[in-house]
Amino acid sequence: MEKSFSEGAAQLKTDRLDLYWLTLDDAGLMLTVWNDPAFIQFVGDRGVRTIEDATNALKAGAFRLYERCGYGPYRVTLRATGETLGICGLFRRDNLDDPDIGFSLLPDFRGQGYASEAAMAVCTHAREHLSMPRLIALVAPENTASIGLIRKLGMHFERMITMPGEDKDVCLYGVDWN
Repeated sequence: MEKSFSEGAAQLKTDRLDLYWLTLDDAGLMLTVWNDPAFIQFVGDRGVRTIEDATNALKAGAFRLYERCGYGPYRVTLRATGETLGICGLFRRDNLDDPDIGFSLLPDFRGQGYASEAAMAVCTHAREHLSMPRLIALVAPENTASIGLIRKLGMHFERMITMPGEDKDVCLYGVDWN
């Protein structure tokens, strides 16, 4: 039997934002995120082109993370209007020792501090509620906006790495909370 994730109370809240686990209703959001030119440039082309592709990717990715790890990406919404701004959350990659934080806001919502606010809430949750001693972030070296946010989270550059199946190196940043 396939487990379905349904809308509930916000898992995380900030002054302006509510963050929710993704549901099947977010397939359209994820289709937009994965096909945003900035996402493709800085993160990569996931090859997700239809709602069906996005639904399958959610089931294989975010929903699997929720079940396996108890964390994953959140849909970020503006509390005042309910508008969806993008995603921010924790990821677990098989080739890395530590979970990583990732974020992607839709173009209309960039540059307004929302990514920073969401990422800080996710980091606080990781440290205080999930008891993670360490968190990392992966970022393209030319993505200066994300590097600025990652540094604001207290992370420091550690090394360049090449992820499996990729041909370009990315920067690995990390923070230890112990």
